Amino acid sequence: MEQLSKTIAVIFSITLVRYLVLAGIPFLLFYLLLETSTSKYKIQKRKAVKKDFFREILHSSSSSLVFSIMVGILLFTPLKSHTLLYTDVQAYPLWWLPASLVLSLVIHDTYFYWMHRLLHHKSIFKYTHLVHHQSVNPSPWTSYSFHIVEAVTEGAILPILAFTLPMQADMLIIFTVVSLIINVYGHLGYEIMPKGLRQSYLFEVINTSVYHNLHHSKFKGNYSLYFRWWDKLMKTENPDYVKEYDRIQEQRFGEVREVAKAA
Repeated sequence: MEQLSKTIAVIFSITLVRYLVLAGIPFLLFYLLLETSTSKYKIQKRKAVKKDFFREILHSSSSSLVFSIMVGILLFTPLKSHTLLYTDVQAYPLWWLPASLVLSLVIHDTYFYWMHRLLHHKSIFKYTHLVHHQSVNPSPWTSYSFHIVEAVTEGAILPILAFTLPMQADMLIIFTVVSLIINVYGHLGYEIMPKGLRQSYLFEVINTSVYHNLHHSKFKGNYSLYFRWWDKLMKTENPDYVKEYDRIQEQRFGEVREVAKAA
């Protein structure tokens, strides 16, 4: 138990530093160094204040601890032998490494959509998910800002993946990094997608920062994390999403609506 505690302490340190770096760099760029020059990228006109950032970092720290405990138990206790996690890279074809990562994101998106909708149920919202929605105008620090109960439900994707999908152990860690990066982008508060995305098929598939920002400002709809398909299938996508995305891109490039009309 003592060794496990030390291991979890190390994992927690790494997880917290990773959060501070991956959320801190875009925060430094968009909210401090380049705030004026990137104003056209900003989704909401309102500004978050310091107390919001401190609250988000505090909750994110407790969430990081929850995630660290889960990773420690999954990877460094006898429980690992009962999972589908493996360490030998040669155990499966090499192509399975990236394939398992993509599948993990698909599984996570499905889990997140339904878990997220449950957290919005009126009987439990104020006791759990309200902490995250205190950030009406999200910033990169919002990424892990969860109530402790929500942190457990968010982190539950780790054992779900470990027991349902054969994954090389390092790929599970990479999954958490990729997930955090996408999460930071979703809460960035600025839209940075290139102009060409709007006319591509990819626009119909993936979420953008505008997509998740609408969820924070409207408190409902756009429940998915990575992909648009569950919201489309369940008719929970915000009907103003495309219009809002075009507004931001026109704000950035000045031509988006004209291009759309010409098409």
